[in-house]
Amino acid sequence: MTLLLPQLQTHWVAIRPIFTIRNEQDYDIAINRLEHLLDEVGDNPRHPLYSLLDTLGTIVHAYETAHMPMPAHSGVEMLQYLMTEHGLSQADLSDIGSQGVVSEILNGKRELNIRQIRALAHRFNVSPAVFV
Repeated sequence: MTLLLPQLQTHWVAIRPIFTIRNEQDYDIAINRLEHLLDEVGDNPRHPLYSLLDTLGTIVHAYETAHMPMPAHSGVEMLQYLMTEHGLSQADLSDIGSQGVVSEILNGKRELNIRQIRALAHRFNVSPAVFV
């Protein structure tokens, strides 16, 4: 390893900025790089830069987790958001209950049960944890 240290040190000086996110400006640069990598690499694991994409994505995720926590939302708030995003009305959610049941859920008078959470997670292709 000691023979590799000089080589690693030389290369590290060149690539360190790619793997270092210490503030918002570094984060913005990393997001820009990540977007360019996604455009070029896509989801091709055989692309020579795929591991760079994967590593940079992991670093960005770690920074976001530490510095940009997601605000807490209730399951009902998430359901309302997803309904808006998908252009759905209460009538479109008949798989979780009648319009009356859906109305009670959306108005906070009734909690989502396990069956409803599973149905919603499947419908919106999200983790059931989104509604808990």
